[in-house]
Amino acid sequence: MSKKRKAVKLTKAERGVWEKFVGHGRKSARALTRARILLLSDEGRKERELPEILGVSRGTVYNVRKKYQQKAHAHILELLHEEPRSGRPIRIDSRVEANVTLLAGSDPPAGGGRWTLHMIADKVVKLEVTDSISHESVRRILKKTNLSRG
Repeated sequence: MSKKRKAVKLTKAERGVWEKFVGHGRKSARALTRARILLLSDEGRKERELPEILGVSRGTVYNVRKKYQQKAHAHILELLHEEPRSGRPIRIDSRVEANVTLLAGSDPPAGGGRWTLHMIADKVVKLEVTDSISHESVRRILKKTNLSRG
């Protein structure tokens, strides 16, 4: 048997803040969606209706409602704040970019007419600037710095 979830009940002041938040200014789509989840939940919409109405997953609705109930006494706009995501660490930093652009601007190795993307990638790894880098990453760096060759 599933647990009955607590309904979201906003005070008049909270509802006014949420409606003002949704109605005025520029905000991220995620923040607006979270606010709409709370507003529609307060109107009495069923939890299973919200994903279809707002175009989000059931998990999103569940997480927003759960966060509201856990932080009910916190400032209203804190509910919209996202914790930083760990994500993948940055492997190509400014030091790597600088070495790639230096190589691309230097004289090509003996026997070559010009640097190729693969040659630059191999040289950067050989110089131990980074553990690995693809020719595509080299292309993106050169394009970003307007040193691309085509």
